[in-house]
Amino acid sequence: MLRVLLLGVLAPAGLGFPAPPGPQPHNSQCIEHDCFALFRGQTVFYAANQTCERLQGHLMTVRSSVSADVISLLLSGDGGDGSFLWIGLELPPGCHDPRLFGPLRGFQWVTGDNRTSYSRWAKPHSAGESLCSPLCVGVSAAGTTAPGELVWKEQPCSSVAQGFLCEFHFSASCRPLAVEPGGRVAANISYTYSTPFGARGMDFQTLPVGSSASVAALGAELVCSESPPGTAEARWDRVAPGAWDCAVENGGCEHECEGDAGLPRCLCPAERALQADGRSCEAHSCNSLCDHFCVLRDSDATDGAYTCMCETGFQLAADQHTCEDVDDCMLVPSPCPQLCVNKLGGFDCHCHPGYELVDGECVELPDPCFGTNCEYQCEQVGRDGYRCVCAEGFAPSPKDPHRCQLFCNQTSCPADCDPHFPESCHCPDGYILDEGSVCADIDECSNNDCPGLCRNLPGSYECICGPDSAFAGQTGTDCDSFSDKDDDVGSGEGPASPTPSPTTEPQSLGPVHSGVLIGISIASLSLLVALLALLCHLSKKQGSMQTELEYKCATPTKEVMLKRVRTEPILQKL
Repeated sequence: MLRVLLLGVLAPAGLGFPAPPGPQPHNSQCIEHDCFALFRGQTVFYAANQTCERLQGHLMTVRSSVSADVISLLLSGDGGDGSFLWIGLELPPGCHDPRLFGPLRGFQWVTGDNRTSYSRWAKPHSAGESLCSPLCVGVSAAGTTAPGELVWKEQPCSSVAQGFLCEFHFSASCRPLAVEPGGRVAANISYTYSTPFGARGMDFQTLPVGSSASVAALGAELVCSESPPGTAEARWDRVAPGAWDCAVENGGCEHECEGDAGLPRCLCPAERALQADGRSCEAHSCNSLCDHFCVLRDSDATDGAYTCMCETGFQLAADQHTCEDVDDCMLVPSPCPQLCVNKLGGFDCHCHPGYELVDGECVELPDPCFGTNCEYQCEQVGRDGYRCVCAEGFAPSPKDPHRCQLFCNQTSCPADCDPHFPESCHCPDGYILDEGSVCADIDECSNNDCPGLCRNLPGSYECICGPDSAFAGQTGTDCDSFSDKDDDVGSGEGPASPTPSPTTEPQSLGPVHSGVLIGISIASLSLLVALLALLCHLSKKQGSMQTELEYKCATPTKEVMLKRVRTEPILQKL
């Protein structure tokens, strides 16, 4: 495919260019942004690579059959097909089994990688054979059967080759000079190119940025420059201002070249002006006269031949140059569905409380209490939250905040009585109905529910565990003594030995001490008196109204302020 490419055969030094310093390529060619050059002369591998690097390149990487074709083209007609030429492939330090490292056999390119889709080794490696650095690779046609066929051969890097191949990459490139017929010098124009890596000649596919072209008929030297900088497409330019012959690269004009009326000159569109270089076009300077935009009315514009325009949201002021803000909220109809707030160059739409802006429309916000299951009443909290509230004397249940329960944190509170049946009254847990419609706190400590000290609380109680309890120093409603714990789960020691022992007669008990008998009698009498008093009190209450006695299960936290519980928010997001 690449056989159709023209070779960059170097021209003699006497074509208008001074001989560049350093070694001269024997042959070269550029394809798009990549250039390749053949250098002749005896050299070792590392000296060859240093020469390429001084020219801003490196030894050539032959990663595909296309690169191999480029080498064949550079060597065709050279007469040195049997020579050995270095390429950019070397073996890293150490020894390697070539069969374990893919097509490159453990070698790496001078660029530091081993990517390739092509290899052409002169001979295969036998089993057990290893390669040890320093070894480098060159190409040669010696010993091949096909004409022009090149193979890879590894040699000690200190071996002397007959030349080397360099590779260069550039950010942008120019096409060869375009010459149109009919120009002043088009009939006899001749030119010679010179590249940054020292190649000179007339036949190149592309010219890298930084290349120059000597045009004898124009007496000028053109340079390939990026335009604009940073783009892959470059253009021919020169230091001297003004157009050159319109037949060569359009005279260098960015827009149009006119050469019929004598000397060539560049023209620009009506909305753009010719710059100081005489070839580039740029917008007219009338933009500095307008606040936002300037529009020319004709190509020969003067200070009065332009019109100022404003950006969207602004209008031209009375001076026809400055721009002032348009109050969009004064438009009829209004651009907003409810509230409009004007701002510089635009406006913002807002909604009334309880509405939200959705896709340009104000939509009523849903009621967060809708669909809730509060037992008494739902109260909105914030924008989209709610809490359940209870009537006087009730508080939300800790286990179910949607339900209400009787609540009292004092020694007595009014009872909850049915207005239609006054005799039907209820009290909170831990309280007893007393004196008609009053709930009195039950003193649980009088029932000896605690093995140690007991402290009565509104609606509950707590035990202060003594030193003989497993929870000594703590408060709670269950203070199991150490003795009880030992009876239930053992003392922590292992069970008695199961070894059987002879059965013996049980020992007879001695006579009971008289003091013990007296204590038992007194305790029994006291208990009987307490029971009689309690029965008398209950019978008196049953005679006046129905009573309801509910005992509250003790919890670790006993004292809760009524006001705080009634106002505690119970938030729930929809």
